[in-house]
Amino acid sequence: MGTVVDTAKKEANGSSLSEKKITVVFVLGGPGSGKGTQCEHIVQHFGYTHLSAGDLLRAEIKSGSENGAMIQNMIKDGKIVPSEVTIKLLQRAMQESSNDKFLIDGFPRNEENRSAFESVTGIEPEFVLFFDCPEEEMERRLLSRNQGREDDNIDTIRKRFKVYMESSLPVIEYYNSKGKVRKIDAGKPVEEVFEAVKAVFSKDA
Repeated sequence: MGTVVDTAKKEANGSSLSEKKITVVFVLGGPGSGKGTQCEHIVQHFGYTHLSAGDLLRAEIKSGSENGAMIQNMIKDGKIVPSEVTIKLLQRAMQESSNDKFLIDGFPRNEENRSAFESVTGIEPEFVLFFDCPEEEMERRLLSRNQGREDDNIDTIRKRFKVYMESSLPVIEYYNSKGKVRKIDAGKPVEEVFEAVKAVFSKDA
Protein backbone atom coordinates (compact mmCIF):
# COMPACT_ATOMS: atom_id res chain seq x y z
CA MET A 1 0.00 0.00 0.00
CA GLY A 2 2.99 2.27 0.65
CA THR A 3 3.46 3.05 -3.03
CA VAL A 4 -0.09 4.36 -3.42
CA VAL A 5 0.35 6.60 -0.39
CA ASP A 6 3.73 7.84 -1.59
CA THR A 7 2.38 8.59 -5.05
CA ALA A 8 -0.65 10.32 -3.58
CA LYS A 9 1.59 12.39 -1.29
CA LYS A 10 3.88 13.29 -4.15
CA GLU A 11 0.91 14.32 -6.27
CA ALA A 12 -0.47 16.42 -3.44
CA ASN A 13 2.81 18.15 -2.73
CA GLY A 14 3.98 18.73 -6.24
CA SER A 15 0.69 19.76 -7.74
CA SER A 16 -1.74 22.62 -8.02
CA LEU A 17 -3.50 21.32 -4.89
CA SER A 18 -0.81 22.75 -2.64
CA GLU A 19 -0.67 25.94 -4.69
CA LYS A 20 -4.30 26.94 -4.37
CA LYS A 21 -6.02 27.56 -1.07
CA ILE A 22 -8.49 24.71 -0.94
CA THR A 23 -11.61 24.86 1.20
CA VAL A 24 -13.09 21.46 2.02
CA VAL A 25 -16.36 20.78 3.82
CA PHE A 26 -17.09 17.15 4.73
CA VAL A 27 -20.78 16.27 4.42
CA LEU A 28 -21.76 13.40 6.71
CA GLY A 29 -25.06 11.79 7.66
CA GLY A 30 -26.75 8.41 7.56
CA PRO A 31 -28.26 6.81 4.44
CA GLY A 32 -31.41 8.77 3.60
CA SER A 33 -30.47 11.84 5.65
CA GLY A 34 -30.76 14.03 2.54
CA LYS A 35 -27.07 14.76 1.93
CA GLY A 36 -27.31 14.60 -1.87
CA THR A 37 -30.31 16.92 -2.10
CA GLN A 38 -28.76 19.50 0.22
CA CYS A 39 -25.40 19.32 -1.60
CA GLU A 40 -27.20 20.29 -4.85
CA HIS A 41 -28.65 23.36 -3.11
CA ILE A 42 -25.27 24.33 -1.63
CA VAL A 43 -23.62 24.07 -5.06
CA GLN A 44 -26.26 26.39 -6.56
CA HIS A 45 -26.23 28.95 -3.75
CA PHE A 46 -22.64 28.98 -2.55
CA GLY A 47 -20.60 27.95 -5.60
CA TYR A 48 -19.03 24.79 -4.18
CA THR A 49 -18.09 21.77 -6.29
CA HIS A 50 -19.76 18.58 -5.03
CA LEU A 51 -17.55 15.49 -4.90
CA SER A 52 -19.18 12.21 -3.95
CA ALA A 53 -16.68 9.50 -3.00
CA GLY A 54 -19.13 6.80 -4.16
CA ASP A 55 -19.71 8.48 -7.54
CA LEU A 56 -15.97 8.84 -8.13
CA LEU A 57 -15.40 5.15 -7.39
CA ARG A 58 -18.28 4.14 -9.69
CA ALA A 59 -16.95 6.41 -12.47
CA GLU A 60 -13.49 4.88 -12.12
CA ILE A 61 -14.97 1.37 -12.44
CA LYS A 62 -16.90 2.47 -15.56
CA SER A 63 -13.77 3.96 -17.11
CA GLY A 64 -12.38 0.44 -17.51
CA SER A 65 -8.98 1.46 -16.07
CA GLU A 66 -6.75 -0.98 -14.23
CA ASN A 67 -7.55 0.92 -11.02
CA GLY A 68 -11.27 0.59 -11.80
CA ALA A 69 -11.00 -3.18 -12.22
CA MET A 70 -9.23 -3.44 -8.86
CA ILE A 71 -11.92 -1.33 -7.16
CA GLN A 72 -14.68 -3.44 -8.71
CA ASN A 73 -13.08 -6.69 -7.51
CA MET A 74 -12.70 -5.35 -3.98
CA ILE A 75 -16.34 -4.25 -3.83
CA LYS A 76 -17.46 -7.59 -5.29
CA ASP A 77 -15.50 -9.42 -2.58
CA GLY A 78 -17.17 -7.26 0.07
CA LYS A 79 -13.88 -5.56 0.92
CA ILE A 80 -13.51 -1.88 1.74
CA VAL A 81 -11.64 0.08 -0.91
CA PRO A 82 -8.36 1.32 0.67
CA SER A 83 -8.51 4.94 1.85
CA GLU A 84 -5.59 5.94 -0.37
CA VAL A 85 -7.44 4.83 -3.52
CA THR A 86 -10.49 6.96 -2.72
CA ILE A 87 -8.30 9.88 -1.61
CA LYS A 88 -6.37 9.73 -4.88
CA LEU A 89 -9.62 9.99 -6.84
CA LEU A 90 -10.76 12.92 -4.67
CA GLN A 91 -7.39 14.63 -5.14
CA ARG A 92 -7.50 14.18 -8.89
CA ALA A 93 -11.01 15.64 -9.04
CA MET A 94 -9.89 18.65 -6.96
CA GLN A 95 -6.79 19.17 -9.12
CA GLU A 96 -8.80 19.03 -12.34
CA SER A 97 -11.39 21.49 -11.07
CA SER A 98 -11.03 25.22 -11.56
CA ASN A 99 -12.88 25.68 -8.28
CA ASP A 100 -11.20 25.87 -4.86
CA LYS A 101 -14.26 25.08 -2.68
CA PHE A 102 -15.37 21.47 -2.35
CA LEU A 103 -18.13 19.55 -0.62
CA ILE A 104 -16.91 16.00 0.00
CA ASP A 105 -19.92 13.80 0.48
CA GLY A 106 -19.87 10.33 2.09
CA PHE A 107 -16.20 10.51 3.08
CA PRO A 108 -14.48 10.01 5.48
CA ARG A 109 -16.50 6.94 6.41
CA ASN A 110 -14.31 6.04 9.37
CA GLU A 111 -11.38 7.21 11.48
CA GLU A 112 -8.82 5.55 9.21
CA ASN A 113 -10.26 7.42 6.17
CA ARG A 114 -10.09 10.66 8.12
CA SER A 115 -6.47 10.41 9.26
CA ALA A 116 -5.33 9.16 5.83
CA PHE A 117 -7.05 12.08 4.08
CA GLU A 118 -5.41 14.65 6.34
CA SER A 119 -1.95 13.09 6.16
CA VAL A 120 -2.00 12.48 2.38
CA THR A 121 -3.52 15.81 1.29
CA GLY A 122 -2.42 18.01 4.17
CA ILE A 123 -5.96 19.43 4.15
CA GLU A 124 -8.21 19.74 7.18
CA PRO A 125 -11.89 20.44 6.57
CA GLU A 126 -13.13 23.95 7.20
CA PHE A 127 -16.01 22.30 9.02
CA VAL A 128 -18.16 19.16 8.94
CA LEU A 129 -21.79 19.44 7.95
CA PHE A 130 -23.55 16.68 9.87
CA PHE A 131 -27.10 15.80 8.85
CA ASP A 132 -28.61 14.36 12.00
CA CYS A 133 -31.77 12.45 11.11
CA PRO A 134 -33.84 9.98 13.18
CA GLU A 135 -33.41 6.39 12.02
CA GLU A 136 -37.17 5.90 11.47
CA GLU A 137 -37.26 8.92 9.15
CA MET A 138 -34.22 7.74 7.14
CA GLU A 139 -35.82 4.29 6.88
CA ARG A 140 -39.10 5.80 5.65
CA ARG A 141 -37.31 7.91 3.03
CA LEU A 142 -35.17 5.05 1.73
CA LEU A 143 -38.13 2.72 1.40
CA SER A 144 -40.24 5.32 -0.37
CA ARG A 145 -37.64 6.66 -2.78
CA ASN A 146 -37.74 3.43 -4.79
CA GLN A 147 -34.83 4.26 -7.07
CA GLY A 148 -34.47 0.68 -8.05
CA ARG A 149 -31.44 0.36 -5.79
CA GLU A 150 -31.18 -3.22 -4.61
CA ASP A 151 -29.79 -2.02 -1.28
CA ASP A 152 -33.07 -0.25 -0.46
CA ASN A 153 -34.76 -3.15 1.34
CA ILE A 154 -35.44 -3.13 5.06
CA ASP A 155 -32.75 -5.63 6.18
CA THR A 156 -30.01 -4.06 4.10
CA ILE A 157 -31.07 -0.59 5.22
CA ARG A 158 -30.77 -1.56 8.87
CA LYS A 159 -27.33 -3.08 8.24
CA ARG A 160 -26.24 0.15 6.54
CA PHE A 161 -27.45 2.16 9.55
CA LYS A 162 -25.47 -0.08 11.90
CA VAL A 163 -22.27 0.23 9.83
CA TYR A 164 -22.76 3.98 9.57
CA MET A 165 -23.26 4.38 13.33
CA GLU A 166 -20.23 2.26 14.21
CA SER A 167 -17.79 3.76 11.72
CA SER A 168 -18.86 7.36 11.09
CA LEU A 169 -19.76 8.52 14.58
CA PRO A 170 -16.13 8.45 15.80
CA VAL A 171 -15.26 10.80 12.91
CA ILE A 172 -18.05 13.19 13.94
CA GLU A 173 -16.92 12.99 17.58
CA TYR A 174 -13.30 13.72 16.59
CA TYR A 175 -14.23 16.87 14.66
CA ASN A 176 -16.73 17.86 17.33
CA SER A 177 -13.88 17.90 19.85
CA LYS A 178 -12.16 20.42 17.55
CA GLY A 179 -15.30 22.58 17.32
CA LYS A 180 -15.71 21.82 13.63
CA VAL A 181 -19.10 20.07 13.52
CA ARG A 182 -22.18 21.98 12.29
CA LYS A 183 -25.13 19.79 13.20
CA ILE A 184 -28.30 20.10 11.13
CA ASP A 185 -31.67 18.65 12.12
CA ALA A 186 -32.27 16.72 8.89
CA GLY A 187 -35.61 15.21 9.90
CA LYS A 188 -37.49 18.33 8.77
CA PRO A 189 -38.80 19.13 5.25
CA VAL A 190 -36.14 19.88 2.61
CA GLU A 191 -36.76 23.67 2.57
CA GLU A 192 -36.45 23.98 6.33
CA VAL A 193 -33.28 21.90 6.36
CA PHE A 194 -31.77 24.15 3.69
CA GLU A 195 -32.59 27.28 5.71
CA ALA A 196 -30.45 25.82 8.52
CA VAL A 197 -27.71 24.92 6.01
CA LYS A 198 -27.75 28.44 4.57
CA ALA A 199 -27.28 29.90 8.04
CA VAL A 200 -24.18 27.71 8.56
CA PHE A 201 -22.59 28.64 5.21
CA SER A 202 -23.37 32.33 5.58
CA LYS A 203 -21.65 32.32 8.98
CA ASP A 204 -18.70 30.02 8.24
CA ALA A 205 -17.95 30.47 4.58
